[in-house]
Amino acid sequence: MTINLGNQYDVILDAREDRCPMPLLKAKMALSKMAVGERLCVTTCDAGSLKDIPQYTALVGFTLLSTCEDNDVYTFVIQKS
Repeated sequence: MTINLGNQYDVILDAREDRCPMPLLKAKMALSKMAVGERLCVTTCDAGSLKDIPQYTALVGFTLLSTCEDNDVYTFVIQKS
């Protein structure tokens, strides 16, 4: 579920098999264990995440560094702040 990749991302969360609300819940859990400034990369196939993850990051004050869609796979990079 999580991999340390050094400089690119601090944590990778593969939630491609999960459906709403699990990608967001797993992202919240991962972020709660991370230090300020660390970056989380979340990959999901759940289209609801396109709304859920940006709303959550805005609500709690985390930085959504990027959002990408490729063949119904959505990738979000979040920096904990």
